[in-house]
Amino acid sequence: MALDPNLPILIVDDYKTMLRIIRNLLKQLSFTNVDEASDGSEALARLRDKSYGLVISDWNMQPMTGLDLLREVRADVALQHLPFIMITAESKAENVVAAKEAGVNNYIVKPFNAETLKAKIASVLGTA
Repeated sequence: MALDPNLPILIVDDYKTMLRIIRNLLKQLSFTNVDEASDGSEALARLRDKSYGLVISDWNMQPMTGLDLLREVRADVALQHLPFIMITAESKAENVVAAKEAGVNNYIVKPFNAETLKAKIASVLGTA
């Protein structure tokens, strides 16, 4: 089964350049239905307003981190089953463990390319 190019995806990062990079990688993978949020609280508002098929969030954001956002999503009955990929510049074991315990579906360490992103999305969505 191929990845659905119309899958609604929310990307969350407080760094505009990173939002643009992720959007461009998704475009390379033929995803066209991509929204952005610049922090965790904006992301939560969007998630409660529109139905998404995937969240790709940076870990290191202020004032709400990606981990805090993930915990909020998992605590919300309407959102708790939403596939969630965390992006981070650090590959510390304790970060990976914390994200796994909070219910992350997959984890990407920067820098990464379109192939890595595609593989992570496919594994999260069960299309691999």
